[in-house]
Amino acid sequence: MNFLRFSDVCASGQATGKRVFIRADLNVPLTPDGQISEDTRVRASMPAVRMALDAGAAVMVTSHLGRPSEGVWRPVDSLAPVAARMAELLGRPVPLVADWVDGGFEVQPGQVVLLENCRLNPGEKKNSPQLAAKLGRLCDIFVHDAFGTAHRAEASTYGIAETAPLACAGPLLAAEMDAIGLALANPKRPLLAIVAGSKVSTKLSILQSLSDKVDGLIVGGGIANTFMLAAGLPIGHSLAEPDLVEQARSVMQAMKARGAEVPIPTDVVVAKRFAADAEACVKAVADVAADDLILDIGPETAARLAAMLERAGTIVWNGPVGVFEFDAFALGTEAIARAIAASPAFSIAGGGDTLAAIAKYGIESQVGYISTGGGAFLEVLEGKTLPAFEVLARRA
Repeated sequence: MNFLRFSDVCASGQATGKRVFIRADLNVPLTPDGQISEDTRVRASMPAVRMALDAGAAVMVTSHLGRPSEGVWRPVDSLAPVAARMAELLGRPVPLVADWVDGGFEVQPGQVVLLENCRLNPGEKKNSPQLAAKLGRLCDIFVHDAFGTAHRAEASTYGIAETAPLACAGPLLAAEMDAIGLALANPKRPLLAIVAGSKVSTKLSILQSLSDKVDGLIVGGGIANTFMLAAGLPIGHSLAEPDLVEQARSVMQAMKARGAEVPIPTDVVVAKRFAADAEACVKAVADVAADDLILDIGPETAARLAAMLERAGTIVWNGPVGVFEFDAFALGTEAIARAIAASPAFSIAGGGDTLAAIAKYGIESQVGYISTGGGAFLEVLEGKTLPAFEVLARRA
């Protein structure tokens, strides 16, 4: 994918003395008293800011926070806690600017300001042409560095990229674009995808899109139960979607027709109730009883899938294969995680539950790339071209 990188813009001297507008993802969780409870996104956004400051640019940063109503300011929607944390990380003042759309504020080369919650601006979410034009006039260079918003065509993510004199990808977004290209555009084979979750319906389009691309499609969770139904296997009263059995079967048939596979579990871990202290029992799939709940894959299945992953060339991972929050039903997800960590394949992982599993098993350094975007990552897997990717490629 052809796009302009902010690192190259800075290296060439084009940012020196220029007004740089960075759209970051600073949407952090806050405590009831307005303190940041987890600052990963703030810390992850600082390399782009430091890059701009080191280049001698006048730096403006903005982000959304929460779900404010456009045009209605409330203290709870303010980026003030983020400005304070940025100042600590950068070791310099970071003034917070309100009512910034029409300009009227000062920022000199070598300085940085944080522009108040961009979703407070009327027309932001619908990408108002008038707002987009105003945003474009605020800067000489627009830097998109918020992959978590890359699937949304909003004024501060898309409209400004069309109206700014120069539009480029910041280091976070560029890394995502590179990793996605490596995993899906020109992958080393075999390409294996793990798609897990509670419902087929939420990921049906992803499964259908991947079915003609991947060499193996590993399904887990409630999704796997629906595929087991499609294969004619008993699932007791496990979570599943019987009305989507035909769609699951069509995915399996499409894969089989081109020599690929959807490996169906041969053994599972069941319980009589959904609880952390429920008694876990390993059963062959044919032995699942009518009152059983399937809550994880069994050791035989886990070993077979681990062997596939260890032979892979590229792995895309979205979702744990069992109820890994309960230790009795976490062994399948742990086996998958450790197999990915041990595999020589390039791996890319995304989605909140996936990231939680990666953290639980301490394999962050052994996953090729950990995507920061939930919805954006899923839309990429679905085969969609993200608005941010499209407009940056066009402007390049």
